[in-house]
Amino acid sequence: MKKYSIGIDLGGTKILTALVNKQNGNVDYFVKKKIKKEKGPESVTGKMLDSINEVLSETDTDLNEISSIGVAAAGQIDRGNGIIIGAPNLECFDLNLRRIIQSEFDVPFFLSNDVEAAAIGEMKFGAAKGVDDFVCVFVGTGVGSCIVKNGKVIRGATGTAGEIGHIIVDLNGRPCACGANGCLEAYASRSAIEKRIEGALKKGRHSVILDYLQEGKNITSGMIRKSIEREDELVTHCVDEASAYLSGGLASIINFINPKLIILGGGLIEAVDYFYQKTIKDAKLKSLPVPALKIEFKKAALGDFSGVTGAAYLDEI
Repeated sequence: MKKYSIGIDLGGTKILTALVNKQNGNVDYFVKKKIKKEKGPESVTGKMLDSINEVLSETDTDLNEISSIGVAAAGQIDRGNGIIIGAPNLECFDLNLRRIIQSEFDVPFFLSNDVEAAAIGEMKFGAAKGVDDFVCVFVGTGVGSCIVKNGKVIRGATGTAGEIGHIIVDLNGRPCACGANGCLEAYASRSAIEKRIEGALKKGRHSVILDYLQEGKNITSGMIRKSIEREDELVTHCVDEASAYLSGGLASIINFINPKLIILGGGLIEAVDYFYQKTIKDAKLKSLPVPALKIEFKKAALGDFSGVTGAAYLDEI
């Protein structure tokens, strides 16, 4: 067995590339590159290839030591052909990652949904270790999820099962990046909170978040946390609204799938404990009484490395 795999977490705002030790799941080295406004296939794939080369050169790792390159991508994917069918937050559609990656690096290539990979990482080394019946939900630029039953990822007839971010919570609601209206992601993601805050600021509302904002920069989860800690009315209201929608979505999961465990992860969950605690409390209150008593919630234990760790083991799934 070769010692390493390269795992890549391709998110809506960053590319995290890691050298993962296949013996123990440790991330031995990683590179993080931000995706700002320069999105699209050329920019995204260019940064990805640069990241892989940087990981190999900085660790003095030979390609012969790499068993696979795995990519965990936000959006709808074709696993068999290694194609990103649609990733609206990245402005990438029908992107053949397998062809691009393997033209540069002659090693086996695997592609999965980002939260699916995170669930695999958490199942092997994190919060779901020893648990074979759970749902993983990550809240960041979007809202993604993965269903695991009897230790197996449930992918559905078209490989798109678990898209909780695109359940409809308002028939005539806000537009979503997927093209629909009223999706949970348009209400409960960090991006949704950011848009609500920015809209209020443009209307003249005051907020202490202005103390942290720099021109041309996005609102971050850290800024949201600091503003809540200072009891900012506007930010707290926007976070409460997002939490109300997310807790309703989680209650639907509890009632419909009845898992033993729900793992919550992503930048917003990690940074803003107020959001996490309020959401799980309200999800239990909104669920049917019996499953509400049995459901367990945990934060993702691997943090930022859930996705890259799972991606490194896609060759074993």
